[in-house]
Amino acid sequence: MAGEPDFAQWLAICNVKADYCRLLDTKQWDDWAQVFTEDVEIDVSADGAGVINGRDAFVAGLREMLADVKTAHQVHTPQIQVNGDKAYVIWAMQDRLIWPDGNKMTGYGHYHEEYQNTQAGWKIARLKLSRLILE
Repeated sequence: MAGEPDFAQWLAICNVKADYCRLLDTKQWDDWAQVFTEDVEIDVSADGAGVINGRDAFVAGLREMLADVKTAHQVHTPQIQVNGDKAYVIWAMQDRLIWPDGNKMTGYGHYHEEYQNTQAGWKIARLKLSRLILE
């Protein structure tokens, strides 16, 4: 049965998501890849991109798509449930993207995630992005 995480688990999971945002926005792709399990499943079907399976495919795709785009990702108010070596987290999120031609996008919504506790620590095993507002 899922339960409240202890503080060490809570902090470790929050630090993984902090790394997710910082490493993505600073385009540290090799380090960013390490926040995911190798077989991560990314569901961005709400944005029209479908489901992406595997860390390498996901990272390579975003690396190409965001090469010249300035980004800022923020997450807030994690709701964390831990069940053994898995954790289920919902994060409120906001992202801002600015393209070289001046086009801009701001999104608001939630990340719905499953984390796996591995020998290397907590990693994101599943991520589903659901947007509430897209400007």
